[in-house]
Amino acid sequence: MSRGSLAVVVALVLASGCSLRQAGINRMAAALAASSSVYDADNDPEFVRAAAPSTLKTIEMLLSQAPQHEGLLLTACSGFTQYSYGFLHVESAIQRTNASGARELRQRAGRMYQRARGYCLRGLAVRHPEITADALRGGSDVLSRTTSRDVPFLYWAAASWGADLSLADDQVKRIGELTAIRALLTRARTLDETWDHGAIHEALIAVDGLPPLVGGSRAAARADFDRAVALSQGRSVFAYLAFALTLPEGSERTAMLERAAAIDVQQSPSRRLTNLIAQRYAKALLGAAR
Repeated sequence: MSRGSLAVVVALVLASGCSLRQAGINRMAAALAASSSVYDADNDPEFVRAAAPSTLKTIEMLLSQAPQHEGLLLTACSGFTQYSYGFLHVESAIQRTNASGARELRQRAGRMYQRARGYCLRGLAVRHPEITADALRGGSDVLSRTTSRDVPFLYWAAASWGADLSLADDQVKRIGELTAIRALLTRARTLDETWDHGAIHEALIAVDGLPPLVGGSRAAARADFDRAVALSQGRSVFAYLAFALTLPEGSERTAMLERAAAIDVQQSPSRRLTNLIAQRYAKALLGAAR
């Protein structure tokens, strides 16, 4: 065999090995992405709390081999956000009487949200390299080329970023980051306002429910809430919880929390886990108010 022929054979073997590895990663990525829907439908939050970390770590291991795999990046982006909210953020609020424990949970949640946001922005940058955290702080122009395909990344980037900011000790110093969060959600709403049964509007409730001094509007928050309820057919506990958290202590806030606690989570199997976690938070808030 000539040296030229040998080189061709070696190249083909190497290419075949790379393609087989990529095929394997793609299969694993598809399986892991599908696992998120299995978790979403679970009726045992404690079981998911124990199982999810190994899944998330496996995703990170695969990303070390395929750092630009959009499916893996989206699963990491959404998975770390959901884990942080469900098992660290909410838990820190429920354990408010244990100051040191609650603070540790908030710090862990913040780090987890930051990790999630990193994956979200990496996912957006695969097809839009101009989208960076710094560019987003400058406004929405950098998002002009995004399409409906990007909506999941836009939503989860905003959700993880906003949740991290809500827990930060230095919120005043970071107030400018609201520009990026609002830009991501506004663009997602423009591209597909019905996405995931109104999830974008649910996220906007918290943003628009902020004080007017930082761009909030009670009327806008209520409109977000009404639209979220309509798109979810009244089956999203989080919509009622999110709106309740924008209200001052009083009868309207209590009524919203009671409605959140009364929703039958079995009516929406695909959101069962999220609803159960949000319902636990709502019930804890009701208990603390009594």
